[in-house]
Amino acid sequence: MRSLADADRHLIVVRGAGDLATGTIIRLRNAGYKVIALETGKPTVIRRTVAFAEAVYEGSMSVEGTVAEKASPDTALSVLSRGHVPVIVDPDLSVLSVFNPAVLVDAIIAKRNLGTSRSLAPFTIALGPGFEAGVDVDAVVETKRGHYLGRVIYSGCAIANTGIPGLIAGYAAERVIHSPCSGIFKGLREIGDIVRKGEIIAEVSSVPVRASIDGMLRGLLRSDLEVPAGFKIADIDPRGSEADYLTVSDKARAIGGGVLEAVDHFLNR
Repeated sequence: MRSLADADRHLIVVRGAGDLATGTIIRLRNAGYKVIALETGKPTVIRRTVAFAEAVYEGSMSVEGTVAEKASPDTALSVLSRGHVPVIVDPDLSVLSVFNPAVLVDAIIAKRNLGTSRSLAPFTIALGPGFEAGVDVDAVVETKRGHYLGRVIYSGCAIANTGIPGLIAGYAAERVIHSPCSGIFKGLREIGDIVRKGEIIAEVSSVPVRASIDGMLRGLLRSDLEVPAGFKIADIDPRGSEADYLTVSDKARAIGGGVLEAVDHFLNR
């Protein structure tokens, strides 16, 4: 484990910049921490309107007034000095040796460990299943909707992945749409559109993708990405026009609160 004495106590690096990671980053920034986000070269985020991962494609992304900018290790400090969040394409975590953060947060939500270990930073946190607190990382934050959402775990694991999305307005698995085949994805509607069950909303290599339920298209993969069969490509919110697709979700806020609790506990103990 790296020494806290040699680390920047105010700097946190977050692996991933999807919607849950973005909610976590915003809570950390609002509490006064500097945050650097790391992403892949081609993020496959569904809830793109509330994900800093979009900065990889667009150059910048704003969510709830917080701005993220695509950066390199050489420009990250300049981005931080403007009060923004640098998003660096660095899936291999090479920047850790450059910036020496006090905390590393694995927010990829891959349901498995993709290379995060306790040796990478003075304090390490992972979101959701696939990690054991005290072994893989120092703390795990529960990501399953329900009574324990956002709970900080210092020994053991989060609730195992069931493969079934959380229940919203009586719908769970029905509201998430997966690719019918492998191929190039093309969205035919926009995030925020109200759709009806059976309506064509996208296609994968000319194979139509239809809405599974009535509601608001809350998430839709970016067009022109190559996807395998069964890949998550869209998310419909059954609450329809009452859904909010432009702000951080209650789930992301709760998870971010758990991460903030764990960080403060570590740095102030």
